[in-house]
Amino acid sequence: MKKFLHFGLSVYILIGVTSLILVNFLVHNYSKNINLVSPIPDFITYFKNNQVSTINLWFPNNNSSNQTIEITATSGIAYDLTTNKILLSKNPKEKLPMASLTKIMTAIIALENKKTNNLYLVSKGDLVGEAVMGLSANEILPLNDLLYGLILLSGNDAAETLASNFVGGRTAFIKAMNDKVKSLGLSDTNFTNPSGLEGDGLQYTTAYDLLVITKYALDKFPTFNMIVSTFNYNIEATSTHKAFYLENETSLISSYPGVKGVKTGYTPEAGLCLVTYLDYKEHRIIAVLLNSSNRRQEMKDLLDFALSSQGIKPPPHI
Repeated sequence: MKKFLHFGLSVYILIGVTSLILVNFLVHNYSKNINLVSPIPDFITYFKNNQVSTINLWFPNNNSSNQTIEITATSGIAYDLTTNKILLSKNPKEKLPMASLTKIMTAIIALENKKTNNLYLVSKGDLVGEAVMGLSANEILPLNDLLYGLILLSGNDAAETLASNFVGGRTAFIKAMNDKVKSLGLSDTNFTNPSGLEGDGLQYTTAYDLLVITKYALDKFPTFNMIVSTFNYNIEATSTHKAFYLENETSLISSYPGVKGVKTGYTPEAGLCLVTYLDYKEHRIIAVLLNSSNRRQEMKDLLDFALSSQGIKPPPHI
């Protein structure tokens, strides 16, 4: 028995020594010619993309309906999250400017990277654009108040304040936005600023990508759901900032039963854009319009179609 144990031990030692010699030989003789490639894509590898926290990839089913309606929007999509069906799809992968729909991703990055002290200082350089919540330089506000200004009034000043308070500053914030897109498995979106304003370079997205991005925001952040579904919001004055009154620009919240937000967008380049979330009769529907001639009416038509095409009577609405 002892001889057998000694023999087995000798074999293990021999195998170990041989392995070390082989590894050493390979390293010294072939390392220059060997390229080790990870089987995991960079966009979901934390060391390559620090916006990856957990693997959370979701892709819409491609089982689109044969029914359709005419829309003037260059691109659009309506998707039922309950039944996992594309109800309408028009040029869903066409890359187009997205204006303030950018701010959906701005909110995501801000919510995933909250400051420990929850104090966000407004700088003079943050006060840009015509669509603003009315911030002044040197005011200090908490995150949630800035997010209300970002979404309800599409505040460019709120967007820039969130970006400038990010660890590494505005440039790092924009990089985080683009890294987050990649971490969601998307490749047809590019951000060049946190607001959606024109003039900072080529920025674009697709109706398809916006569907995925919006679903991610709705599923992961109760705060996002609460803010986008709020019609008006009062911020009382404190020792660090003045009072604000905010009213949601997504008017369908008050006129189409079941609509819970999400975001409008407009620039001359992007045209009229709108992402809407509907929760009605146990159906959760996300609809996207890019470059529409009449986003409000077309979104109502699109929501009516999304429901009726599944045998659901749309609610009365204004």
